[in-house]
Amino acid sequence: MKLSFHGADLGVTGSCHLIECAGTRILIDCGLFQGGRELDEENEAPFGFNAADIDFVLLTHAHLDHCGRLPLLAKRGFRGTVISTSATRDLARIVLLDSAHLQESEAEYHNKKGARRGEEKHYAPLYNTHDVLHSLDQFTQIVRYDHPVQIASGITATWIDAGHILGSASIVLDLNEAGKRCRLVFSGDLGSDGRKLLRDPAIPPKADVVVMETTYGDRLHKPLDLSIDELYGAIVDTFRRGGNVVIPTFALERTQEILYYLHEGVTQGKLPRSMQVFLDSPMAISATELFRQHSDCCTENAAALLQGKADPFQVPGLHFCRDAADSMAINQFSGGAVIMAGAGMCTGGRIRHHLKHNLWRQNASIVFVGFASVGTLARKIIDGARTVRVLGEDIAVKANIYTINGFSAHADRDELLAWHNHTHATHTFLVHGEEEVMRSFAQLLPAGKVSLPQTGYSVDLATYCHPKKTAKH
Repeated sequence: MKLSFHGADLGVTGSCHLIECAGTRILIDCGLFQGGRELDEENEAPFGFNAADIDFVLLTHAHLDHCGRLPLLAKRGFRGTVISTSATRDLARIVLLDSAHLQESEAEYHNKKGARRGEEKHYAPLYNTHDVLHSLDQFTQIVRYDHPVQIASGITATWIDAGHILGSASIVLDLNEAGKRCRLVFSGDLGSDGRKLLRDPAIPPKADVVVMETTYGDRLHKPLDLSIDELYGAIVDTFRRGGNVVIPTFALERTQEILYYLHEGVTQGKLPRSMQVFLDSPMAISATELFRQHSDCCTENAAALLQGKADPFQVPGLHFCRDAADSMAINQFSGGAVIMAGAGMCTGGRIRHHLKHNLWRQNASIVFVGFASVGTLARKIIDGARTVRVLGEDIAVKANIYTINGFSAHADRDELLAWHNHTHATHTFLVHGEEEVMRSFAQLLPAGKVSLPQTGYSVDLATYCHPKKTAKH
């Protein structure tokens, strides 16, 4: 039994872990590295294993940093099976097709720009739409929460609710090889407790080994009710100054949660009914529609609303902007609008156009409601940059900047620790976090029972397991 690490190691994106047991090779996630342009090389680099040798990919959820290299895996020879929840499969289709479109458009832009300069270099996307469609054909097995599935001889997997986004899961692997049994739990990305749309993360079982995310392992989130009040305050104050509110949003879960709170704000009289709200993200629009199809992943109250006639995402002045013409028309509004667009870290997508038109306005506000990796445009703005480069132009940062971390889809330090304490793990490998955050969280775990693996590191799981014995639930 062997575990090796191939992404999100001493870093936040690119989750990818390899299990080898009883002659079967299984990937847990195959994510894209996201952030600065320098990460393009990491995405194009070899995986660290032969794609054609992989038998199964088990997906925790459909965020791009967990599923974004699946088309590349298939392009390089993977012919196995992708296994996920139903909601993850449906969201992955939206996410991967959008990713391919963005890569194709960017390659076309650079090739045209290079041709005008007389350059012969040809830019190619990491993968294209055909590669995505081919990889989607490999989503041939759908699982339900809490229902063990025998993946292969000696390997059983169980998906449990992670409460992070629609369909997200932690994955429990029970491995049996050469008379030794090992229970290995991958946290995936864990959600925060007490949300209004998604259920709380499920309590994990006892385990021998845990591979755990640490995105917010060094801090606590602001209480949700205070975060909602801060959002309302930012909107009302910005409208009073005659400006727009620009919210860089992640298309999956965060967008829907903010729409839910905008709906509540208008209903409760805390936000003006005349407020214009633009959802400028085809992917987010499609994801919002999927909530109704997968309401079983939601809280009891949210599911009842989604299945009934009430629409928890509907705001009186809501506009869905699917095509580019609708997106550009938003620039006619110099004030009184809430503009939600992707990407959440401002690394691409339509949000950059809205930042270009609003960052320099003193009466405007930019409201960040999610995590921003080091090197991203969002992080530079959050960290106080006075000027940033947006779409090839230097833009002064004069708008009011808000960072409201209470909306995070990630568990905070205490929630992560509480989740981990249920596992009673013999050993824990920390992943998916910035190095200093990981080291801070590691101090909260038993000394000698925690590691921070680097990419390419591998370990014999038998070291942490017991012969003819499995962890108890």
